[in-house]
Amino acid sequence: MTWDELNALCRSCTRCGLSATRKNAVIGRGNMNAPVLFVGEGPGAQEDEQGLPFVGQAGKLLDTALEALDFRPDMYYIANVVKCRPPQNRNPLPDEAGACIPFLREQFRLIRPKIVVCLGSVASVNLIGPDAKITAVRGKWLERKGTYFTATYHPAALLRDESKKIFMWRDLKAVREKIDEIAE
Repeated sequence: MTWDELNALCRSCTRCGLSATRKNAVIGRGNMNAPVLFVGEGPGAQEDEQGLPFVGQAGKLLDTALEALDFRPDMYYIANVVKCRPPQNRNPLPDEAGACIPFLREQFRLIRPKIVVCLGSVASVNLIGPDAKITAVRGKWLERKGTYFTATYHPAALLRDESKKIFMWRDLKAVREKIDEIAE
């Protein structure tokens, strides 16, 4: 499958009820050949409006942190578990996530990242494992078939609880160091 085919499939998808209320399928943004894939839970209102992930307040916070840690835009791609906005920004339901996971797997196949960073508990549960608790898995590394997985708090959680900022900073700093380590 090509990127164009994947984008067309996502935009025409009706696999779950989220498609009925979306303005735009929110597929991803960034370098399609990036070494790092960041995965959040699902689009919010601004993302649904613009058709791009992480463009609201949480996205601005993530972009600021990445820039401060010398992540160049060509180093990462950002996607979500689900491509359509859940009502009232609730977490995606398991069947909604299950309907979209094939799209995320295809993004993974096309990008072939060396590192996957789960942003929050929804991404962690869907990518690391069903029992993954963000407080237990954040900052730890798991290697699967040559790809390193880790997790950190979702940037939206930092907007609600600033005490988590230091942990996300440390986690993203470790990701930046892992990129350099892998490149050697």
